[in-house]
Amino acid sequence: MAETTFDRHDITHIVWDWNGTLLNDNHANLAAVNAVCELFGRDPVEMDHWRSVFRRPLIPCYEELLGRAFEDGEWERAEQHYDSSYQQLLSSCELTVGVPDVLHEWARGGGTQSLLSMASHDHLVPLISERGLTAHFTRVDGRRFRTQHDSKAEHLVHHLREQDIDPARVVLIGDIDDDAHAAREAGAHPILVTSGLMSRDRLEATGSLVVDSPVAAVAALRGA
Repeated sequence: MAETTFDRHDITHIVWDWNGTLLNDNHANLAAVNAVCELFGRDPVEMDHWRSVFRRPLIPCYEELLGRAFEDGEWERAEQHYDSSYQQLLSSCELTVGVPDVLHEWARGGGTQSLLSMASHDHLVPLISERGLTAHFTRVDGRRFRTQHDSKAEHLVHHLREQDIDPARVVLIGDIDDDAHAAREAGAHPILVTSGLMSRDRLEATGSLVVDSPVAAVAALRGA
C-alpha cells in the first residue's frame, strides 16, 4: 500500500476529475447502469451495490454485473445504451457543492489547475464550456485515445506532458481507485473524494488520502 503523505507545500497544480468529482452525476450514472441491466435482463441495482463493484476496465466490470460475458457487438450496444440513458439525465446533474468556488480559491492562492476525464473528449469540452468553467483550467482533456487497460494513467501522462508540468508538483483529485493508480503511474499524487462511484473503504484501500469533497481536498492541500 502506498503512503498517504506527501509534502503538500510542493503542490502547485491540481488535475481535477469530472464525473463524481466536480459534477454530481451519481443518479444519472446509476440510471444509465440500470438501463443496461434492463437491456440484458438483469434486475436493477442500488447505488451502494454499484459503488462496491464499479471498476476499470469497464468490460469485465459489466460482465460481472450482468453475470455473463459479452458476445460480439454487445459491449458496443451496452455503451450506446448507457450513453443515451445518461444524456437524458445530464441536464439534471448539478456541480458538486462548493464548485466553482473551490476552483476560485485554489487560483487565488497561486495554484493552477486542469481537467482530465475519461468521458469522450468531444462530449466533455462543450459541457465544460456550457457550465462556464473553461476559464478555470489550463487544459481540458477527455478520452482522446484508446488504451489497453482502460485506465486514466496514459491519459494523465499525456495531459501533463502537453502542459510541460512536473508530475511531482501535481495532485490528481478523483473519485475512484483508478485515479490513484493513474497519479502514481504518472509520478503525481492522488487525493480521492467519497462523493463519486466508489465506497470509502475501497478508496482507502489504495493508501491515498481520502476526503469527503473537492472543498475538503483543497483544504487538505492548504493545510486546513
